[in-house]
Amino acid sequence: MDVTLAYGETRLSVDLPEGTTVVEPSFHPGAPDQAAYLREVLATPVSGPRLRDRVRPGQTVAISMCDSTRPQPRHLMLPAILEELEGLVDPSDVTVLVATGTHRGNTEAEIRAMVGDELADLLRIVNHDARDRDSLTWVGELGAGVPVWLNTLWVEADVRITTGFVEPHFFAGFSGGPKLVAPGLAALETVLTLHDAARIGDPRATWGVIEGNPVHDDVRAIAAATDVTFAFDVILNRDHEIVRAFCGDILPMHEAAREAAREIAMREVDAPFDVVVTTNSGYPLDQNLYQAVKGMSAAFTVVKPGGTIICAAECRDGFPDHGSYREVLASAGSPQELFDDISARTETVPDQWQVQIQAKIQSQVEVVMHTSFLSDEQLAEAHLRQTDDIGATVREICERIGPDARVCVLPEGPQTIPYVAATVGA
Repeated sequence: MDVTLAYGETRLSVDLPEGTTVVEPSFHPGAPDQAAYLREVLATPVSGPRLRDRVRPGQTVAISMCDSTRPQPRHLMLPAILEELEGLVDPSDVTVLVATGTHRGNTEAEIRAMVGDELADLLRIVNHDARDRDSLTWVGELGAGVPVWLNTLWVEADVRITTGFVEPHFFAGFSGGPKLVAPGLAALETVLTLHDAARIGDPRATWGVIEGNPVHDDVRAIAAATDVTFAFDVILNRDHEIVRAFCGDILPMHEAAREAAREIAMREVDAPFDVVVTTNSGYPLDQNLYQAVKGMSAAFTVVKPGGTIICAAECRDGFPDHGSYREVLASAGSPQELFDDISARTETVPDQWQVQIQAKIQSQVEVVMHTSFLSDEQLAEAHLRQTDDIGATVREICERIGPDARVCVLPEGPQTIPYVAATVGA
C-alpha cells in the first residue's frame, strides 16, 4: 500500500505492506477566510474581556511568538492583534519577542519569512536570548522551586500577550499557552530546572498529560504568577491552516484549546506494533535530528519492546551543528550508557534533554532514520543507522518476524499521538 509521509517541504511516498495501520489526525479543513476568523475569535474570548478592553491608550505591548522551528501563522495572528488594538496602541510601542527558549536566535531572513516584510519593517522584533543575563529580570522562585528569570522587555511591558499554537508535546503534555512565557522567554537556568532529568523522567511528563505533569505544572505556575494580559492560540491542520482559535485569560484559554487539540490529534489503537514508521511532521519541524526526537517519541508510545521505529526526517540543518547535541550523542558507547549517565546528573545542558529521551528510546527499541542531509557515518555517531528505502526495510523486518508482524505508520508524525489504552490524563 502506498502511503505519503510529511517530509521536508514536499512529501515522501513509501510502499508499505498491505494491512499496515495508518494513524493520522482527523482532517479538519482550514477556516475559509483565516484572517476574518481570527478577528471573530478575538471578539469572543473563552474567558475574560476582549483584548481591546484590557488595554489603555499609550501602554507598551510585548507579544511573544514561536521561533522558526514551529509553523505558527504569525503573519495572520499579529495583524489580527494589531487590528484589535488599533486606536489604542501605536505600532512603535509594540515589541514582538521571538520565544526561542534555548534555541538559537532567528536570522533577519527567517524573521521576514515568518511575519512578512511589512510587519518586519513595522514592528520591533527581538530574539530572546536565554544566555544573556543582562537582558533578563529576576521574578522569583515559582512552582516547585523553579528560579525564574524572564526577558526584561516582557517583564517591563504594560501589556503582555502570548501567541502560539497547540498540539500534543512529548514531555510537556501540550504546546502553546503558558509555554510562550517559560521556557519561551526564560533564562537558561530557569529552563534547565523546568526540564531537568527528574521532571522529564517522570512518567506523567508525556504526551497529552497536563495535571500532575511536573513540567507543565511549573510552566503553568510561572505564567499564572507573572501577569499575562492575554493569550491567543490556534490549532492547525496538516496543511498548516487554522482550524480552531482560542483567546482570553491564559489558563482557561489553554484548557479549551488543548481539549480541541486532543480530539483532533490523539488516537487509540488496539495493541502495540512490531514496526512503527513515523515522521517529524515535515518542515519546519524536521529540519534537524534534535527535533526529530518528537517523531521518535510519538512512535515509541505504540511500539513493542524490542521493536523498530523508522523515522523519516529531512534534517537539512544536520544535528544541528550549533550546541552540544552531537557531542553528547557521541560521548558514550551505547544509548543505554547515555541514558544512565544523563539520568544520574542533577544538572544538564539543554541538548541533553533531547538526548536523554532519544537514548531512552534507543535503549529499548531499534531506531532507523531516513534523511536527506545526514550521512550513514554521521548517524552512526548517534548510534543510529540509515535506510534509503523505508518500504524495503519494513518488509525485511516483517519477513524476519513472520506473518503476524504488525506495522503502523504515522504519516504526520507527532501531529498524531497514538496510545494503546485510554490512560492519557487531562
